[in-house]
Amino acid sequence: MWARSHVTRANREGGAVRDPAGRGLGGRPEGVRVVPRLGPQPLWWGKLESRVGPQRAMKVLLLTALGALFFTYYWDDNFDPASLQGARVLLTGASAGVGEELAYHYARLGSHLVLTAYTEALLQKVVGNCRKLGAPKVFYIAADMASPEAPEHVVQFALDKLGGLDYLVLNHVGGAPAGTRGRSAQATRGLLQVNLLSYVQLTSRALPSLTDSKGSLVVVSSLLGRVPTSFSAPYSAAKFALDGFFGSLRRELDVQDVDVAITMCVLGLRDRAPAAEGVRGVTRAEAAPGPRAALAVIRGGATRASGVFFPRRCRLLCLLRRWLPRPRAWFIRQDLNVSAAAAA
Repeated sequence: MWARSHVTRANREGGAVRDPAGRGLGGRPEGVRVVPRLGPQPLWWGKLESRVGPQRAMKVLLLTALGALFFTYYWDDNFDPASLQGARVLLTGASAGVGEELAYHYARLGSHLVLTAYTEALLQKVVGNCRKLGAPKVFYIAADMASPEAPEHVVQFALDKLGGLDYLVLNHVGGAPAGTRGRSAQATRGLLQVNLLSYVQLTSRALPSLTDSKGSLVVVSSLLGRVPTSFSAPYSAAKFALDGFFGSLRRELDVQDVDVAITMCVLGLRDRAPAAEGVRGVTRAEAAPGPRAALAVIRGGATRASGVFFPRRCRLLCLLRRWLPRPRAWFIRQDLNVSAAAAA
């Protein structure tokens, strides 16, 4: 009994094991290992360890962490579809991919829409479908976000048609070819105007109206804005900048007590998306269904969530990036056709 109690105290104090008379035991008792502390332990951990023992305390901690991860992974929100009936929505990049699916979901839910994209013919088709799906009001304006004058013109058009905004959904994207040619300064400059600066301009112009309505900013970003990958340097740079800009803006609004929600949507590769076409033949990753991705974005915006991850494994990939900031080239090659990317 004395050996066990003194071994435990020695473990806590990081000292040698001695018998009651002060004599050293000449090493470890058989079956007992003395492990010195590496540093101060939190108070809660010390209490837990003293009650259940170090091994059981570690098991409790591990099970708690796994339970929390499972809870957040499968957490179901309190989405109310009726909250979007009559909502005034400005949606960019609405002519194809997840933007088109967003327009159809909002139309089914009874929102008032202003849609914008580059190609007018495709916009007209989407507008016609939205009317068939029951949208009370649908307007469109063709605009090229590569032009610095386009963002302010688009927001003003939406304010004139709808009388204000409840949701600004930023989804447009300027694609870049996956490969080494996309790293030129000229290509990067154009990409930043579409994928970053136009987002800033649209937000700046729409923010007063969203403040009045206590509305929401929904930013459709990409997994490449959290986890960089090969042959996508300019595109990934723009998406990382989006995350930084809107993360900082969220804190500014909180400090100023401005009730405007910002929802950052981290999406993986989607089918029928322009980005998917840009990397076709380069990446081996499977594209997720566009309608499901669009519904995840709408649910996140309507519930004023700070973040949306779709597919849900994107959240795990973002966590893994913190643990493995520099993955080995072997892992990268499993998802890339390197020869095709280098030739692009």
